[in-house]
Amino acid sequence: MYDKTYDKAERIRDVLRYIKKFKNSVIVIHLDDSVIDSPSFSSHIKDICYIHDSGLNIAIVPGAKKRIDDILSNSDLTWQTENGIRITTETAIPLVKMAAFDVANRIMTSLAGQGKTAVIGNWVRARGKGILNGIDYQFTGEIDKLQTESISAILEKGFIPIFPCIGWNTLGKPYNISSITLASEIAILLRAEKLFYLTNEGTITNTSFNIPDTISLSEENTIPALNLEETQELIDNNTSEITSIPNKEQILSLLKLGKHSCESGVSRVHILDGTLDGTLPCEIFSDIGSGTMIYKNNYGSIRSMNRDDVPLVLNLMRPFIEKEILLPRSEEMLIAQVNDYIVYEMDGGIKACASLHLYESKQGEIAAVAVDQSCAHMGIGPKMITYLINKATKENQDSVFVLTTQTADWFEQQGFKQDTVDSLPNERKQYWSKKRGSAVLRLQLQ
Repeated sequence: MYDKTYDKAERIRDVLRYIKKFKNSVIVIHLDDSVIDSPSFSSHIKDICYIHDSGLNIAIVPGAKKRIDDILSNSDLTWQTENGIRITTETAIPLVKMAAFDVANRIMTSLAGQGKTAVIGNWVRARGKGILNGIDYQFTGEIDKLQTESISAILEKGFIPIFPCIGWNTLGKPYNISSITLASEIAILLRAEKLFYLTNEGTITNTSFNIPDTISLSEENTIPALNLEETQELIDNNTSEITSIPNKEQILSLLKLGKHSCESGVSRVHILDGTLDGTLPCEIFSDIGSGTMIYKNNYGSIRSMNRDDVPLVLNLMRPFIEKEILLPRSEEMLIAQVNDYIVYEMDGGIKACASLHLYESKQGEIAAVAVDQSCAHMGIGPKMITYLINKATKENQDSVFVLTTQTADWFEQQGFKQDTVDSLPNERKQYWSKKRGSAVLRLQLQ
């Protein structure tokens, strides 16, 4: 029987591999104040400390919108917004500054409770947003410069810098700045490996967004990952819509900032659901993600299998063989057919495999399709099938077929249709087992 210890070992190997990959890297975490005020906040703080203990450098940018709203309301001050931006008056700016530092101090205190030293500083130089289209934004500002050398020195000492959403000009005049933009700029200037936006209601689903057909969805109908082109397509598909869906405008802003961050050097940006316990370590140390990742095109790739991959591919196939989804294969068989196989490599790990066997009758057989369960939500399987279909087309095959006992529905979703055993090439037909009774599904190419 299949040894469940293998699953546990693979998860541990993933953790060790990611710790090695990201050790000494910089990650920036934006904590929306909806998360800071939630029951999951203390759990996220503990996870941040565990991540820091693993050798990663962490910078935290807290959101303070709710706290600012509360303090201004309690002081009987009203405010206006234009294009989603708060107009900060001279009367309001002292209270805005107090609110921003209140939130930052709460995070610092929570980290101190876990034995971590955090520092709140004035590393952000800002300038006034000015007058735009006749609107005077007064004490609302934009980021002008970051004191990256000072921030790097703090990180090197093992401290965690915390950035309130306040910046100062060269004369010491304070400005209220966007915390989500600040997180993006910090990640860019520090050359962060990852930027996290942790927010409640941060899940992108097909019920709240108009998702293009070209974007793969998970089984829960969420978007696990987007490259830069897909990110822009998703933004374009939703920008013009008028909607009352909570947080949709905020998520669109995060998508735009995520794309900008990746284009400017940040490797990956993650929009995470802050209501989910453990979402941060799952995103960093495993392939099991809970939110949406924006990435450059070098994240995960299909390539030809080589001999060194064979042991890893056999391990990947093992649970599928145990469930009788795949036929058993030996190391010798895979080496003999090594040119027929492709693999999906992600962060140095083999996460999927598949093969294309060609016959003289211009029929191609797609076989040995296996995707690591931890990555099943990322749409890797369809990408592998599409890759092999395109390969068969280039090889002038008339059709491709599959033999399956348990995954006929999945292949039908990829466009395959039921066919008969008699349609198989003669050299393949002789290996068809009546006892196993595999169904034949075919996709016409010509």
